[in-house]
This record gives sequence, C-alpha cells and structure tokens, in this order.
Amino acid sequence: MGELHRTPLYDLHVALGAKMVPFAGYEMPVQYKLGVMKEHLHTRAAAGLFDVSHMGQVILRGDSYAAVAAAFETLVPMDVLGLGVGRQRYGLFTNTNGGIDDDLMFANRGDHLFVVVNAACKEADIARMKAALEPDISVEVITDRALVALQGPVAEVALARLAPAVAEMRFMDVAAVDLMGVEAWVSRSGYTGEDGYEISIPAAQADTLCRALLDMDEVEAIGLGARDSLRLEAGLCLYGNDIDAITSPVEAGLTWALQKVRRAGGDRAGGFPGAERILGDLAEGVARKRVGLVPEGRAPMRAGTEIYAGAEDETPIGAVTSGGFGPSFEGPVAMGYVGAAYATDGTELFGEVRGKRLPLKVAKLPLVPANFKR
Repeated sequence: MGELHRTPLYDLHVALGAKMVPFAGYEMPVQYKLGVMKEHLHTRAAAGLFDVSHMGQVILRGDSYAAVAAAFETLVPMDVLGLGVGRQRYGLFTNTNGGIDDDLMFANRGDHLFVVVNAACKEADIARMKAALEPDISVEVITDRALVALQGPVAEVALARLAPAVAEMRFMDVAAVDLMGVEAWVSRSGYTGEDGYEISIPAAQADTLCRALLDMDEVEAIGLGARDSLRLEAGLCLYGNDIDAITSPVEAGLTWALQKVRRAGGDRAGGFPGAERILGDLAEGVARKRVGLVPEGRAPMRAGTEIYAGAEDETPIGAVTSGGFGPSFEGPVAMGYVGAAYATDGTELFGEVRGKRLPLKVAKLPLVPANFKR
C-alpha cells in the first residue's frame, strides 16, 4: 500500500483521541471519543466538523472563464459555460463507454474554475485534466491548503461568528471570505444532506480555525464512520460503491446533473466522453436503476448483498452497493441497483444475508429529508 499521507490536521485528530485508519492513501479519523452513532446524531442536530483535506483541489486557468469552461465541457456532461460567477455545480468525469470515472464539484470563481475531486481518484483525475486541457488551460494542483466541512443545522450560526458574510450564502454559492485573518474559499455545500459549508484554508491556519470552531458548544469533530452513514441516509453516492466506471449517470439516477444544454437538442449537446451511450440511455431508458432500500427488522444489509424478486427465486435481480444502520432513520438503510421493472417505490424484494432471504422494500431517496438552504 505504501506510506500513508497525513493531512494538515493529523496532530489535531490525535489530540482529540481519534481512531485513525487508512483511507484513500491517508491516515484518517474514522471516529472520535463520541463514537459513530453520537457523531452522526450530533451533525443532524447541531454541527459537525469533518477533515476532507485528502481530497484534491485544482484550479483551471485560461485566457478567460469561457475558454476554461468550454475546454472542461469536453470532459463532463455538465453545463460549465452557463454556471454563474460565485456558483458551484456537481459534475462527473465520464469515460468513452459512458461510465463514471469520478464525481466532483466545480465552481466559477470569476477568472478561473475551482475543481474538487475525490481522494481515491485524484491522481487519475489530475492526469486526465492535464492530458486533455494543457497547454491552453493550466492545471494548478493546490497542495498548501486544507479542506474542512462544517455540516448541520447550526453550521451557519457557528461559522458566522467568525465570518458574518457566510450567513447570506445560498446552497451551492461560493465565495472568498476573510476567516480569522486569512482568505478562505467557502462553498455552501457538503456530503451529509444537511446545510453547511466546505472551507478551503491555508494549511498553516487549518488547526487554528478548527480549534476555534470546536471550542463552540455546537460543534463536534466527526469521522469517516458518521460521514458514511450521513451520506447514505441522504442518498448520496460513494464513488467505487454506488457509481463506477461501468455505471452510466442514467442508471445511477443522476440525470438531474445533466443539464438540458448538453442533452440531445441542446445548444451544446454531446461532446463529452461516452455521449452516445449516455444520451441513448436518456432516450431509451436503462435496464437497471439505483434505488433506496429499506430492510425489514434491525439487521443491516451490507454492500454486496444480492437482491431477489422472490424468496425462492434462483437468479438475483440486483445487489446492495451501500448499506448499514441509519441512526436518524432509526433502522437499517441501503441503496443499490435493481432491474428497472423492480425500481418502483414500495416494491417488495428479498436480500440474501448469510444464506437467508430477508425482506426489504424499494424506497424513495433520500431516506432522510435534505436540509439545504435554498
């Protein structure tokens, strides 16, 4: 596996008593002294602070934002050119087969595009951007900034104590904000289904900022364990589990992320990797779909659990891709793929757990309502 990297907040995690685990090539906190269950519930009730500095931060620059956007649109099926200044959008790197090689966030920062990619894929993503965009577009990899997420219904109150301007931001707004004397790049977004912010800050000031936030009664440090259960309840995909290189955005239920201008009949239709398959899926439908799943009883159904239409059927019609216990849902939660004929909400199916067929139902995502500030 090689030597693990450490984020700028490693010493703080240790000081807080975190249990550190290998994740995407980094030593990361999976939980703190509160434990996963209480960390999850605290984030839903107040505010949780997450270290996401392992993710990749990249700036794309060219002669103009329009030039950068046009070039970036050759890599993603999103409307980059039409994104307003100070706004952020969810994106996908697709491949020539129409599968998803990573999901990401990108923001119009006026004269450049700011891109945040997943930790496990960032080397490949950066190589992809350099190969496709340089030399006309410069690909600047940011290595001297930390990235943290403050999530929960009290996130605004907490962060506004340090930077009052953040209270005026809407969901998916981005802004450069003075935060304790340094420039922070703040977006009103996150990966929990809750209101909150993602904050890029110079690495040298990250510890100071996090300690100031953690000194507030409403804020607790939250690890990867609760991050996973929070995003699962919120119906948010984890790359490598719920989306991957063979899954199209249409199968994954991510059609909302494909703006009309890039679809058939749009002004800039196609022109991205895998366009033929993806536009075909939009027009003709798909054989399988990602759905929410609610097992009956208290036993979770984990990733890899095969799903059957009937208790005695021999051929599976799908599988769980993410599953566990939902502390806010107060029961087991999952998501996965099933044949399109079985994807209607309320459909009764069976998951095979340790040789037994246990009932579950297809359920609308998110399983816990989102709490974004629109």
